[in-house]
Amino acid sequence: MTALDESRTTAGTEEFVAALRAHAQRYHHQHPFHVRMNEGRLSREQIRGWVANRYYYQECIPIKDAAILSNCPDPAVRRRWIRRILDHDGTADEPGGIEAWLRLAEAVGLSREEVRDERHVVPGVRFAVDAYVTFARTRPWTEAVASSLTELYAPDLMSRRLAAFEQHYTWVDREGLAYFRNRLEQAPRDSEHGLQVTTERCRSAAEQERALAALSFKCDVLWSMLDAIDQAHPG
Repeated sequence: MTALDESRTTAGTEEFVAALRAHAQRYHHQHPFHVRMNEGRLSREQIRGWVANRYYYQECIPIKDAAILSNCPDPAVRRRWIRRILDHDGTADEPGGIEAWLRLAEAVGLSREEVRDERHVVPGVRFAVDAYVTFARTRPWTEAVASSLTELYAPDLMSRRLAAFEQHYTWVDREGLAYFRNRLEQAPRDSEHGLQVTTERCRSAAEQERALAALSFKCDVLWSMLDAIDQAHPG
């Protein structure tokens, strides 16, 4: 974790933001499974295993965000944060991210039933995702917001993932890639708000250290998920 100067009581925002962005080095885009995915070296079964396991993370995202809302006393933050839940759960007129992920599952050859009943979810993925939801429920809401800042690094990964699927996995129906395209617009918006809240609310060196620790935890969650998927679906 990038250390901050503990001698100050109100750390410089620029240094804090730089420390948050430096965590990109720990983001799961460098995990060997993701590297092989982006190089087109995963089999159909490996892609299906990743999609089925990642669904468990997708369906828990609104639960995590609801936990943050329940702990947040600021109406202004809640009014913006609730949009994340709608983005994933959708509305009566517009399907959300969970539906988009189910369409991705169908595009790679999985049925909705086998994804929804979680028969393919391996213990390591379930443990990591549940730990993330518990973190959001039990830690101060500002730390939970900081943990979401992996979204700072998501657009670059999403662009490379979309290009990889279009180039290397031509057997996947292009209509099923809508989730990736949607996140190219949503992730920058969400990360901008998350960064604004984190920098405004985490002013002391101690608060900023806790925010960085929360972001480290989230990086570990994502990395551990891929460890478990990689072990369950070796090349």
